[in-house]
Amino acid sequence: MRNISFKKILASALMLPLLVATGGMALAQTSAGTQGKTELLWFSQAGFRIKSPEGKMILIDPWITGGPKTPPQYKNDLAAIGPIDLLLVTHAHVDHIGDAPAVAKANNIKLYGPADMVTPLTTLGIIPADLGWRFNKTGRVTPLPGIKVTAVQAEHSSLLVWKNPATDKMESHPAGEPMGYIIELENGFKIWHMGDTGLFSDMKFISEHYKPDLVLIPIGGNFTMAPDDAAFALKTWIKPKMVIPMHYGSNPMTKGTLAEFQAAMKGSNIKIIPMTEGETVQF
Repeated sequence: MRNISFKKILASALMLPLLVATGGMALAQTSAGTQGKTELLWFSQAGFRIKSPEGKMILIDPWITGGPKTPPQYKNDLAAIGPIDLLLVTHAHVDHIGDAPAVAKANNIKLYGPADMVTPLTTLGIIPADLGWRFNKTGRVTPLPGIKVTAVQAEHSSLLVWKNPATDKMESHPAGEPMGYIIELENGFKIWHMGDTGLFSDMKFISEHYKPDLVLIPIGGNFTMAPDDAAFALKTWIKPKMVIPMHYGSNPMTKGTLAEFQAAMKGSNIKIIPMTEGETVQF
C-alpha cells in the first residue's frame, strides 16, 4: 500500500491548501478538519472503491466479476469488496455498469446514475424502483453526510445491453447520456472520476470551477482519450495536483499504455500515480 497524506495549515485566519513533498510523493492539502485518510482501491478499468476519511465506502463503475483484469479475490467473490455505502455509475456500457445492480441489491443501497440509464434499469426490473436514483449532468446530490457528488459532462455514449429472461435474448436499450463525477469528501478533498470521455474544451471550465485535487482519467484510446489526448487535457486545461490513469489494458481495442501516457506527460509537474489492479493508495 502506498501512502499519500493530506494536511492543512492556518494562514491569515483562512484554511489554505499547502503542497509539500515527502519521500518523493506529492502531498496535497485539504481545506477542512477531518483527520482520516482517503483510500482508493482500483479493481480494473474504471472501477474504484473509495474509502472516505470518515470510513464511508464509495464504489464507482464496478465491472468486477466480468473484468478480465480484476484480481481473483474480487472476481470470484463479489462480496469480497465489502459493504458499500454509496454506488455511482457513469454510464450503461457493461465495463462500467457491470455488477452495479447486484451490489445495489446486496447492500440495499441506491444506484446513482444518469436519469435515462436508471429509468430502464427500474422499468425492466433489473433493480427495484426504490434502489434507483436519477440525476443528470450538472446535478449535485449529498447522498451521505459530508459527501457531495456533482455530475459533470463526459463526451461518450451510453447503451444498456440486457438479457431478457422471458425470451433469453439480448436486448439493447437507450441509456441516456454518460457523465463523470466530482466527489467531494468530508475533509474537502475532491476527486474527478471522468468516466469514459474524449476531449472537450469544457474540461477547463470543470477544473477551474470545481478544482479537483485528484483526477481519474481514461487513457486507453478507441473508446476514450488516448494517452496523448489525456496528457493534452491535463497539461492544457485541467492542471490538477495528481492524476491516476485508468481504462486501459482490459480490452484489446484500448491499446493506450501507461508508458505512452508517462512519455506524453513529460515536463509536467502533475504527479502521476500509476496503479496496478488490486492496489490501494492512501491520501
